[in-house]
Amino acid sequence: MRILVTGASGLIGSALVSFLAAGGHAVLRLVRTQPRPGQGEVHWDPAAGKVDPMGLQGVDAAVHLAGESIAQRWTPERKAKILQSRARGTRLLSESFARLTQPPRVLLCASAIGYYGDRGQEILNEESPSGVGFLAEVCREWEAACEPAVRRGIRVVNLRIGMVLSSRGGALARMLFPFRLGLGARIGSGKQYMSWIAIDDLLGGILHALTHETLVGPVNAVAPNPVTNLEFTKTVGRVLGRPTVLRLPAIVARLALGEMADSLLLASTRVEPARLMASGYSFCHPELEGALRRVLGK
Repeated sequence: MRILVTGASGLIGSALVSFLAAGGHAVLRLVRTQPRPGQGEVHWDPAAGKVDPMGLQGVDAAVHLAGESIAQRWTPERKAKILQSRARGTRLLSESFARLTQPPRVLLCASAIGYYGDRGQEILNEESPSGVGFLAEVCREWEAACEPAVRRGIRVVNLRIGMVLSSRGGALARMLFPFRLGLGARIGSGKQYMSWIAIDDLLGGILHALTHETLVGPVNAVAPNPVTNLEFTKTVGRVLGRPTVLRLPAIVARLALGEMADSLLLASTRVEPARLMASGYSFCHPELEGALRRVLGK
């Protein structure tokens, strides 16, 4: 397939480009900088609402991963940027594809399990309603921005991604330093659920969604066995051979990170990958300890 990827320089995007190329697919990168000749790059400027329409011609599929990082202290200005970067870029891409004489067959657009909000021990699948809070609002608008592509008849998959386990970046990589010092700690009560996915399974799940026509709309990209924060902390410590007896009180997390702490560290989101599994995807790393040993080389 000829596959267009946005956000190709990020943690997921860079791994995906290599994964797809190794599988024999032709990969185009949608970039904000001046395209380099012969590098398979297409220019766009989502803030200005511009994309090179000629570069979109002949694309079989698109994977849209671009968006402002949420891993920063949220101010009103940053929250607006986080929301706009996702909704505006997604709508631009969807509208641009919709205008093509031969649009791609499938658009896979990243979303997040933040769609469900803080739901305690409730087991959530793709049929579950959206929650409350900033991340839920972002995800709703993000997914709604795909509507022009849906109306054009393009198969749209909204991949609701959980915490991605990779040693090269993301939440896990930021945790490793304190854990290796023996300072790994449960956060708050430790009872909040964390829905995670190994980077290998995320890449496999993306390709699965691109090639399986039955997958349409929201698809949860998480492993089938979510764990509590306490379980996660103890498992990371066991894999690294380090103690995990400390506790980070919720009030300290809130003082350090503000509103983001409630949404990312203290919220409980217990998600199952119902549609991925029903469509036949087989997880390489369904259990947390095995996934951690794989990504950490332990």
